[in-house]
Amino acid sequence: DQLPVEFNLKQNYPNPFNPNTVIRYSIPNFTQSGQSGSRVILKVFDVLGKEIKTLINKDQSSGTYEVVWNGDDDLGNKVSTGIYFYRISSGNFIETKKMMLIK
Repeated sequence: DQLPVEFNLKQNYPNPFNPNTVIRYSIPNFTQSGQSGSRVILKVFDVLGKEIKTLINKDQSSGTYEVVWNGDDDLGNKVSTGIYFYRISSGNFIETKKMMLIK
């Protein structure tokens, strides 16, 4: 397998989902800093922009990753049916996508 050459945030699947969804993303072989890997932050927000859950907040090496979100908040409480947004940020790269939880 080749290492990714650019950041990429995929659409979650399944979407809509219940009870779990998978979010895939890629970190390029060399970031703008010239180093392999990067600090990655992946968070979930509600439609009002309130932060619901931090899924990832750590340094990661180049590659393709996936994380499962089970529809809970940072306190472990299940969130309600609705539209949510997930946002990845790493260095200068920021991307947001929409997903829907149906109970």
